[in-house]
Amino acid sequence: MTTPGIRRGRATGALAGLCLVLLGCVPLDVADPGATSPQPTPRAAAPEPSQASRDLMTFYARYEQRQLTSGLLRTDGGGVDTPYSARQLAENFERIALYDEYTLRGGRFIAQQSESRLRRWKEPVRVRPVFGRSVSEEQKTGDRADLDAYVARLARVTGADIKTSVRGANYHVLFLNTDELRAAGPILRDLVPGIDDAIVRDITEMDRLTFCSVYAISDPETPNDYETAVAIIRAEHPDLLRLGCIHEEIAQGLGLANDSRDARPSIFNDDDEFALLTSHDEQLLRILYDPRLTPGLTPDEARPLVQQIAAERMGGGS
Repeated sequence: MTTPGIRRGRATGALAGLCLVLLGCVPLDVADPGATSPQPTPRAAAPEPSQASRDLMTFYARYEQRQLTSGLLRTDGGGVDTPYSARQLAENFERIALYDEYTLRGGRFIAQQSESRLRRWKEPVRVRPVFGRSVSEEQKTGDRADLDAYVARLARVTGADIKTSVRGANYHVLFLNTDELRAAGPILRDLVPGIDDAIVRDITEMDRLTFCSVYAISDPETPNDYETAVAIIRAEHPDLLRLGCIHEEIAQGLGLANDSRDARPSIFNDDDEFALLTSHDEQLLRILYDPRLTPGLTPDEARPLVQQIAAERMGGGS
């Protein structure tokens, strides 16, 4: 498998059945919430989080409060204070959709932007949340509701076949605390057979300044059509940071793999001004899934089409 799309969120700023019961494996909530059983199996009690996990909860809570106090992490989607033109929209699309943020070198992902090709999903996207045992039932309920609403929004915006599903998922959204992340290798290999060791290592060794991440994966024979994706969201995050990670990583895993310092209003910008998908970001997704664009286009090939589509989206503005 190849891994043409990798995205790490705010950096400032395949599971064997035995692993469900053996020590050393990460227990996950992967049951169908609508299923019933005449002999339900009692759930094991949630493990006590480590000191490292408790420290992260404090760290992220303070970070969120500090950003909010500074007027960041906006949830309004942009307004009269954040105008943008068709030209800016087209330029932002090129930088965000047609460049990669990370490069694989020596078995490690390093931050190095490079020109890429247009990539997106061809097959239906089926999104499934997977929770570590550390996640409370209350938090699971809220996160499932947020994910359902957001995926429905993405389907409306892109016109693509995107749904949440408990069966046949190809887009796995893992909510794990740091203890679970460190032991997540077997789970990742079960969810994505053939997953690259570099991805597993990148996930299990995430440092605290990597708030969340996504890895969109394609087959070498069709490198510009994503087949599966894994998003990692830290369970220690407070509500807004966690929702922000849902918004950013799932959208990036649809084909918006990069960031741009010039994009505004946008979550595809590491300045933290916006926490949730904006009107500008919806336009980027509409352009990405416009049928006039085809996977594999280079920036030079895509540019005139993107400029035309952006102008149409902005009512003929330039």
